[in-house]
Amino acid sequence: MKALAKHWSRIAVTLIPLVFAFLHAVGVLPMGVLQRLDDIIYDARLRATMPATLDERIVIVDIDEKSLGEIGRWPWGRNRVAQLVDELFEQQQIALMGFDVVFAEADNSSGLLRLKELAHNELKDQPGFSERVRQLEGALDYDAVFVKSLEKRPVVLGYYFTSDRDGRTVGDLPAPVLSKEQLQGRAVRATLWTGYGANLQAMSRSAALSGHFNPIVDSDGVVRSLPLLVEYKGQYYESFALAMFRVLAGLPAVAPGFSNERYLSRDFQGMDRVLLKQGDKSLAIPVDERVATLVPFRGNGGPSGGSFRYISAADILAHRLPAGSLKNKIVVVGTTALGLLDLRVTPVGEAYPGVETHANLLSGLLDGKVLLKPDYALGYEVFVLVLSGLVLALWLPLLSAPRAVILSAGVLTAVAGVNSWMYVSYGLVLPLASALVMCVMAFGLNMSYGYFVESRSKRELANLFGTYVPPELVDEMVKDPDSYTMQASSRELTVMFCDMRGFTKMSESMEPLQLQALLTDVFSRLTSVIRSNRGTIDKYMGDCVMAFWGAPVEASDHAQLAVKSAMEMAQAVREINQIHRTRGLPEIGVGIGLNTGTMCVGDMGSNIRRSYTVIGDAVNLGSRLEGLSKAYGVDIVVSETTRRLAPDYAWQELDRVRVKGKEQAVAIFWPMAPLAQLAEDTASELKTWTVFLKAYRAQNWDQTDVLMINLMRMNPKKFLYQLYAERVASMRLLPFDPEWDGATNFETK
Repeated sequence: MKALAKHWSRIAVTLIPLVFAFLHAVGVLPMGVLQRLDDIIYDARLRATMPATLDERIVIVDIDEKSLGEIGRWPWGRNRVAQLVDELFEQQQIALMGFDVVFAEADNSSGLLRLKELAHNELKDQPGFSERVRQLEGALDYDAVFVKSLEKRPVVLGYYFTSDRDGRTVGDLPAPVLSKEQLQGRAVRATLWTGYGANLQAMSRSAALSGHFNPIVDSDGVVRSLPLLVEYKGQYYESFALAMFRVLAGLPAVAPGFSNERYLSRDFQGMDRVLLKQGDKSLAIPVDERVATLVPFRGNGGPSGGSFRYISAADILAHRLPAGSLKNKIVVVGTTALGLLDLRVTPVGEAYPGVETHANLLSGLLDGKVLLKPDYALGYEVFVLVLSGLVLALWLPLLSAPRAVILSAGVLTAVAGVNSWMYVSYGLVLPLASALVMCVMAFGLNMSYGYFVESRSKRELANLFGTYVPPELVDEMVKDPDSYTMQASSRELTVMFCDMRGFTKMSESMEPLQLQALLTDVFSRLTSVIRSNRGTIDKYMGDCVMAFWGAPVEASDHAQLAVKSAMEMAQAVREINQIHRTRGLPEIGVGIGLNTGTMCVGDMGSNIRRSYTVIGDAVNLGSRLEGLSKAYGVDIVVSETTRRLAPDYAWQELDRVRVKGKEQAVAIFWPMAPLAQLAEDTASELKTWTVFLKAYRAQNWDQTDVLMINLMRMNPKKFLYQLYAERVASMRLLPFDPEWDGATNFETK
């Protein structure tokens, strides 16, 4: 214990990765990089363990480029599709057929509609024409021909759900396989959809079953799972692969399966399996919390992938396949043609045929082998993290470097080995990335603790700048310590002066300790804003804060950062006032002045006391601008130079002024809002104000009166407009002055 106490700091550092990994595991601080790494591990392990053998039971009839070249572009006439169905069932004697395509629109390619129009209009008096059309209707109604080919045959049609068409629907949705009533009040987190595209009613009702072919696309765009059930308007619909499996199994009923021990929240009990019930028998298919299962890919996709036999649809239609070649086979009709856009990104291929994902899942269901992320994955991940993290944290500080390497390698091997064993033996997909990264990071932090925490360059630079510069900037300076000194230099910087309004009145009515607490709270909030925007706190002067941007760490956007800080500080004061109103405390105001210019920055002061600060004429102007904020009824006053370097904001020009100590007039501005957030009415107000200022400086008092009426109507409580209204009223009494430049003189600070 004494040895552990001696190394408490190293133990604490080693535990940091464990804390972050734990927060990621429980969902408090999810890290996309760890999820992505888990996906990479899963994909690699899937590829390494795939059987890469041919499943002789399932055949894919491919609408490929060859088929499109021989028969024509898709969609084909339904008579052709009916011919395909007849050939497969009558000549090839297949056991089951599934269509990974949708027949959502009527087929009018035969010209039957046009013939009927002629029979009722232009050629209605032509002897025998109408009768001949009636005789041909049975052969030319391609949809009816296709429907007839489906009747009393084990055919499964496909359809899709969507949520990007404002709830619009196409075709006839088949009956759901599960209702909310069957869930007995339990919530299920199945994928929820708002619209669908399904087959024509006659086709849907002639087929044995229909199933959706929607995949689950992960955040990286890869299809790893297929939902066995999805939700639409409170009803649950089965997937394409499940529908085909049910036909093969004799159409068992679908029922939910719940684990009594699985509670994800007080009001949620997850479905952990889908039950197929037939009489007294039932088959359980394990699913995750989305009622989905991972696709057990057999190998690389496509005709050359070796997982399934591909036969061109053109060869079937041209009778090139000997009769009975597909006897008792399961046939899935799909496409690998690039133009038909049924290729997906999967763990085993970036252009994987969508039809083969369903074939893989059907193959896994037939074998009773499906991959699953179990409901106890969270508990497993937390247990592994805590156990391995504590072992490393408590033992690494006590070991030499070679023995620490051996221990870390052993822990990593054990964690990865157990995880892989559960995957290979039981098909369980359990989290691994967080434990691996945690072990590596714990070892790295422990071994390099002294180097990274106590390196000479960081200590020297921290001692030099630590009292002046935020720690986060010191960390950045450590990367190149030779570039930073305390020597004075001239740079273009942005300086801020922020003064608290009403401080004197508060100091007279508040107890010293209460006043101290209030100031501490306000300055802490304002300082946090400045530091978060890479500002350097210069000093606190009573109820005033001085800060600057662009030194010691250079920042090309120093003016932009300063304006952003000023607006966030003003918002922070408004939030503080809301709290004060609820607590009965006095409200505060704030005045902020910003100026950009060349300043002298460096270590200034005496032999007794020194500080890292800025001086110069540009600094003095910033101080004067802060004092003007009260005169114009705004919380922020910005100079022309700062405004020019911060183009991402909408600015309202307040005036042109001559401050004490300067002969030349300067334009001053107030930031209204970021341009991206500027409301239309505010933009209109700003345009009217710009025209008003032009008329004001031209001494066109009649026009200013009209514009001021509009401005007061837009924003009647704005102090700035009241100020200018009074100015115009007094100045119109004076004669026209051609020498007046429109500037206002201020003789006090």
